[in-house]
Amino acid sequence: MDSFMGNRPIRLSALTNFSQLTASTKNHLKNVYTCLMMSMFSAAAGAWLNLNMAFGQGGFLTAIVSLGLMVWLAATPHDKENQMKRLSILAAFAGTTGISLGPLINMTIRIDPQIVVTAFMTSSVIFASFTLAALYAQRRSLLYLGGFCMSGLNMLLLASLVNIFMGSAMLFNFNLYLGIAVFSGFILYDTQLIVEKHINGDNDYVWHSVDLFLDFINLFRRIMILLASKDNEKKRRN
Repeated sequence: MDSFMGNRPIRLSALTNFSQLTASTKNHLKNVYTCLMMSMFSAAAGAWLNLNMAFGQGGFLTAIVSLGLMVWLAATPHDKENQMKRLSILAAFAGTTGISLGPLINMTIRIDPQIVVTAFMTSSVIFASFTLAALYAQRRSLLYLGGFCMSGLNMLLLASLVNIFMGSAMLFNFNLYLGIAVFSGFILYDTQLIVEKHINGDNDYVWHSVDLFLDFINLFRRIMILLASKDNEKKRRN
């Protein structure tokens, strides 16, 4: 299907025609995003179980289990014999991550159920836009963002620790906005890094999908909290 801007036809199929990528890299990215979609469905299932069946508490224990599964996945070699095993571990990891999101989603639903949908759609648009930007950009042109993102991540951790004692609403909001910026940057960085890793012989598409999954989840969590806090403030004023 074609759309037109002036006299110049623009093919919508061009959005997925990354001529700068080799066929092998495109196939690798296809596997990465297939694993990412599987992870998203597993996370959604975990959140649903927590919300509707009180499965898991979404607290410290769930976080420990999720971390243990991620370490197990990283320690399991990437080969044909372990392919199904690693996919199962990935699904379990994503599922426990979804369970840990359950309490936050439940709290947000009590404020306004529409916030969850809005946060997910906003996160999806940001993720898709930044992914396309990274894939269309010149090779390795965005890898410099890694240093800025890691510095921002350290600032997030420090601000969170300080705010435990201060309880500042301003610092809390700063943390949210900075987190959205940092994990948006990570989407750009991780996407190009995955391409570079593949070009240099790293074909572990299962583990590569973990980076993007965590980017999306962290972005979604912060956008949801931000929207919920803003909506809560409006209700208090009224």
